[in-house]
Amino acid sequence: MLINIITTILLLTGAFFFFAGTLGLLRFPDIYTRLHALTKADNVGLGLIVLGLALQSATLAGAGKLLLIWLLVMFAGASTANLIAREALRRGIRLWKR
Repeated sequence: MLINIITTILLLTGAFFFFAGTLGLLRFPDIYTRLHALTKADNVGLGLIVLGLALQSATLAGAGKLLLIWLLVMFAGASTANLIAREALRRGIRLWKR
């Protein structure tokens, strides 16, 4: 019973971080702040969801696979954000200033 409550809390918190990242993507003024909001929130959100699902996993191997997927998504997200930001800088897209 306690594990189900903890899992629910982790999944809802992860969903909140996904929502916050999407909101940052829509509301922030330039590509760099949007990338930051999206990658940070998505990595934390996915980590919380994976943790919640790992608690429900029947085996340790299943939980390990979930954690491995999360690590791979973190590396892919960071690499992609870096490539997008580097290309934006190369094209001369400036940082937002008030």
